[in-house]
Amino acid sequence: MTASEQRTNPVAGLLKLLDLSEAEGARTDEEIFVGISEPQPHGRVFGGQVLAQSILAAVRTVSADREIHSMHGYFLRPGDANEPITFGVQRLRDGRSFSARRTHAYQNGVPILSMIASFQAPAPGLDHQEPFPEGIPDPESLPSTADLLGEFDHPIAQQWAFQRPFDIRHVQSPLYISAEGEHTPTNSVWMKAKGPLPDNPDLHRAALAYASDYTLLEPILRAHGIAWISPGMKFASLDHAMWWHRPFRADEWLLYVQNSPSASGARGLGVGRVFSRAGELVATIAQEGMMRVPIDTIDPVDA
Repeated sequence: MTASEQRTNPVAGLLKLLDLSEAEGARTDEEIFVGISEPQPHGRVFGGQVLAQSILAAVRTVSADREIHSMHGYFLRPGDANEPITFGVQRLRDGRSFSARRTHAYQNGVPILSMIASFQAPAPGLDHQEPFPEGIPDPESLPSTADLLGEFDHPIAQQWAFQRPFDIRHVQSPLYISAEGEHTPTNSVWMKAKGPLPDNPDLHRAALAYASDYTLLEPILRAHGIAWISPGMKFASLDHAMWWHRPFRADEWLLYVQNSPSASGARGLGVGRVFSRAGELVATIAQEGMMRVPIDTIDPVDA
């Protein structure tokens, strides 16, 4: 998949990424699948991509009546966005109600991500949720990333504006260029796929995992008044956990409400809750990231 194809039809590009092929491998304890990578200006595989592909590799080995309800993954090495990825899935357990799978994503013979996912057959039970937050503007009233970055002649700005398959709209002032407003460890975005997705619930869950990696570290930056463009900043996702609660569609507007309970030791934790526009809590996500910033960018009040 070329950058030109990504820009022309980013949703078709996403579906191509998520269409894994089966392969035979020497690892007899794993079922092997292969996926392509999407081009990135910095050359590293986007974390959401390898998460979504790892999930769908695991899905391919589980009975169709069992849905993924949680996953926990560790990013072990940066991936090369110019090379395909091999996914090895181990069948850890198939019980009466639950199944567990481990997926390793490999490049050049070494793992770049290790993930365990759990699946469950549908079952009745207790039901409650956090309420939808108040005072959230409609997504149609907010600027898109293309509106904000489309005129910047920079490869990352152009990629974020046009090549991403999801429309991302910030509720607070976006952190792309500057960090305006109150320094609070919170962040909220509306998001949805830029075009229709097939009627496959597993695909929608994987697509949400893909998009969940876009902004989950932003509440850490907002707490300290730091924008993505800040010189000398280095960041990387370290791990990612996700729980799916209720049915949803990733091609309809979803509200991603995020906060950061802690940052220390050059690491920050982001926690997110995803709501449908109808107010249902559909997923919860947590991610720890490495966040290294030059000392002179740290606000003395925060130090």
